[in-house]
Amino acid sequence: MDMKKRIHLELRNRTPSDVKELVLDNCRSNEGKIEGLTDEFEELEFLSTINVGLTTVAHLPKLNKLKKLELSDNRISGGLEVLAEKCPNLTHLNLSGNKIKDLSTIEPLKELGTLKSLDLFNCEVTNLNEYRDNVFKLLPQLTYLDGYDKDDKEAPDSDAEVYAEGLDDDEEDDDVDDEEYDEDAAPGDEEEEEGEDEEEENEEEEEEDLSGEEEEEEDLNDREVDDEDDEEERGQKRKRDLDEEGEEDDDD
Repeated sequence: MDMKKRIHLELRNRTPSDVKELVLDNCRSNEGKIEGLTDEFEELEFLSTINVGLTTVAHLPKLNKLKKLELSDNRISGGLEVLAEKCPNLTHLNLSGNKIKDLSTIEPLKELGTLKSLDLFNCEVTNLNEYRDNVFKLLPQLTYLDGYDKDDKEAPDSDAEVYAEGLDDDEEDDDVDDEEYDEDAAPGDEEEEEGEDEEEENEEEEEEDLSGEEEEEEDLNDREVDDEDDEEERGQKRKRDLDEEGEEDDDD
């Protein structure tokens, strides 16, 4: 898919001025140039053109609000001086996997006063002696180079990209709303659970009462049977006594 068509699909019936994030990874650029992107994307803050065959960024439109630019895995070897003019507020730039061989190629980036993070992984320039020290000297505004600061401390995330604060605000708000909703719903759930627990306790108590009554009834029945047995024995004894008295009278 070519870049123009991809941009059209990414718009999803939105106007360019409504777009803050645009991902064009793995599409095809014509003659290594950026196409279909205009200065109408005035609110764009994040642009990703990974592996699209770019050889130049000369055709990049004016994007004053662009903060993060992904250009990794292309064939860019120079012409970076246009970035200061086209993206004056850039804070994160990823040039990993391009044809950058020496420090002079990245020297124009010193005009990007807001640039905080630069990635040059898999570029030949990283093989130069004292590469990191020289880049930090050349670009004093940098905080992170290839994911680490001057003291070799890792950036806040693994890609040295602390961007997306503004882009994720709406999503975070939605998450907060969901959490608040859940919290509001929680008391009702607890009351239902408490009600269920009370019902279970009442049922257990009723079962205990019933079992107690059954045991009492069994005891009463046992006592009644014992009483009947005692009366029967007494009756038999009286009968034997009378029989014995009758025999004595006959003898006399």
